[in-house]
Amino acid sequence: MKLRRFCDRDAKATYDIFFTSVRKGTAEHYSLRQREAWAGSSVQPENWCRRLGSQHTLVAEMEGRIVGFMSLKESGFLDLAFVFPNTMGTRVSDRLYEALEEWAREQKLEKLTTNASHLARSFLARYGWEVVKAQTVMSNGREIENFQMEKLLT
Repeated sequence: MKLRRFCDRDAKATYDIFFTSVRKGTAEHYSLRQREAWAGSSVQPENWCRRLGSQHTLVAEMEGRIVGFMSLKESGFLDLAFVFPNTMGTRVSDRLYEALEEWAREQKLEKLTTNASHLARSFLARYGWEVVKAQTVMSNGREIENFQMEKLLT
C-alpha cells in the first residue's frame, strides 16, 4: 500500500469511495433514508476537488487503485475519513490515520477534533479519541446521529 497527497485527478476516485462507503459501509448504523441524505448523489459535487485540495488530504493506493482517503483541516478538524468497505480490516484506515496524526504533530497542533459517525467513533476510540457529546445533525432534511470527538496531542 502506498500513501500520497491528494491531487486533482483523484477527485472522482475519492468521491466514489465516499459515496460507496456511506451507502454500503454504514448500513449497520444508519437507515437507507439517512444514508441517502448523507450521500445523496453519485455525481461528484462541484466543490469536491477544491474541498479536498484545500486540506491536508492523503490517499491510499493498492495496486495502483485508490482505496481510501482522509483529510485534515489546518485547524486540526478531521473532515473526511473513508475507505472502500471491502478494504476494512486491511489496515488502510490505520495507515491513513497514523500518517495524518504524524503530520498534525509536526504542525504542532494541540488537538484534533471531528464529528464522527458510529463507525468512525469506534475506529477513533482505538487511537485515544474521546467523545465530547452525541449530537443529531440535519443532512438534506434527515436527522443523523454523530459524535463530537477530540484527541489532545500535547
